[in-house]
Amino acid sequence: MSDPTGRKAVAAVWRIDSARIVGALTRYTGDFALAEDLAQEALAEALVTWPREGVPNNPAGWLLTVGRRRAIDAFRRRSTRDEKYAALAHNLAEGGALTGATDPGPAPDDVLWDPDQIDDDTLALMFTSCHPVLSREAGVALTLRVIGGLTSDEIARAFLVPTATVQARITRAKKTLGAAKVPFEVPPVNERPARLAQVLSVIYLIFTEGSSASSGDEVIRLDLAGEAQRLARIMSRLMPSEPEVHSLLALLELTAARFPARRGPDGETVLLEDQDRRRWDRSAIARGRAALAKAADAGRGYGYYGLQAAIAECHAVAPSVPETDWNRIVVLYEALGRLAPSPVVELNRAVAVSMARGPAAALPIVDDLAGGDAFKDSHQLPGVRGELLRRLGRLDEARTELEQAIRLCGNERERAVLTRKLADL
Repeated sequence: MSDPTGRKAVAAVWRIDSARIVGALTRYTGDFALAEDLAQEALAEALVTWPREGVPNNPAGWLLTVGRRRAIDAFRRRSTRDEKYAALAHNLAEGGALTGATDPGPAPDDVLWDPDQIDDDTLALMFTSCHPVLSREAGVALTLRVIGGLTSDEIARAFLVPTATVQARITRAKKTLGAAKVPFEVPPVNERPARLAQVLSVIYLIFTEGSSASSGDEVIRLDLAGEAQRLARIMSRLMPSEPEVHSLLALLELTAARFPARRGPDGETVLLEDQDRRRWDRSAIARGRAALAKAADAGRGYGYYGLQAAIAECHAVAPSVPETDWNRIVVLYEALGRLAPSPVVELNRAVAVSMARGPAAALPIVDDLAGGDAFKDSHQLPGVRGELLRRLGRLDEARTELEQAIRLCGNERERAVLTRKLADL
């Protein structure tokens, strides 16, 4: 009889350990695309076996063993094929053929899962996925897929692009890596800066999906957010002289510090103004501020992640929402908008302006964004616009915007918050 908890266990293990599994299989086979195919085959077998026979004691190890066996089968098939070719060519004249069997790899008793090399495997997988032969968009999408375990729909929402576009980018990235014969390794020191921006983007987007889940019934995915923090700490050790690495780590720590207060007893979303700040993780705040100070000590000024970390620090040190330094946050968002213009930054700036100068000052910014296509499939803009209209007393218009936000919202917890706001009107 099928056990539904088995399927849930498969999903949970894949979400947490997919990067390690794909990384270990890549190290074993030396073929990135093959390793992901093997991992997917192991996942498919788990979906059949675990609900029927129960979840194994070591789920990740089970998936690795299955993936490795499939690899050995592939090696043996290739070896047999090559031996047949060699036999057929045996009687040919010299130079007529030259073939031989390929190495089938380690013996079945060899250990594939090496806990001491998991970090290196994941990091090598990230740098491989972010190789310069790939476009930034393709590299980030591929790495979110294999490192974060995100679906194409989730990546599409993170990028604000159609799902088909993400799928095409991932397919193209795999083909490009294979054609270029990109090695599976952490690059030497002199090559790391060229790929750093892409690697940091990947970590940032994994954390963004973890801290504000775009779909499902959980507002926070601690597994994704925690993985992003872990990778950021690895990067800070690997490249200690790069200020943006410390800035990203600061941003993640300061944001994650608020996680304990962002969920109520039943898992419901708690808005910033309603959070019990005594539940914020003070040690995470201290770590974040220390990382931001390291970035500032470099003397180059704040970059993309540094500006966001400085905004997060403003929230972290404020006793309450009214006592937050909203004017400084507005200035930081303006600087961020000049450094890296984007609709999301502009929408966040509008929220800060509404807190510093009132909703009437912020509404024109949001109206300008509504004229574009960036948020046409997102609940964020109508949600913000509905709140501004509510504060201005334009309740009928506010209802229309909140109803639109509810229709577009893919996360059940966030949808519940929007539904409560609509009911309050």
